[in-house]
Amino acid sequence: MGRIIAIDYGQRRTGLAVTDPSQLIATGLATVETSVLLSWLEQYMAGEHVEAIVLGEPRQADGTPSENMQRVKAFARQWQRKHPDIPIHFYDERFTSVLAHKAMLDGGLRQKARRNKALVDRISATILLEDYLNSRQRHETTT
Repeated sequence: MGRIIAIDYGQRRTGLAVTDPSQLIATGLATVETSVLLSWLEQYMAGEHVEAIVLGEPRQADGTPSENMQRVKAFARQWQRKHPDIPIHFYDERFTSVLAHKAMLDGGLRQKARRNKALVDRISATILLEDYLNSRQRHETTT
């Protein structure tokens, strides 16, 4: 089995999370500048087997696409041209940032740490990946 990488794609920064090789545990991986995301991922994949990508699908609270959707779709097309053998699974990322802030509060992080946008992006990607893994598990147990 290969790892699954979750991407919380942002205009400036992108949060990344990854599973263990057994695809059971999601862990924050990094926050990278979006301008170097593709090359960063290719470097990572040179040392790790990646089976799939979970790409956060940015939506408004009412379910309509957010302004970042076009950038996310453009990245997905670019990825698929370069790596057609590694599928992308789009997954609703609504409220991951809110949940990341709540997790930081619950974890006792000081206010200065909670303002660290790179940390919020990485935690958001981890929440996205955990949600994806949980939904996949629920789907497998019902089929």
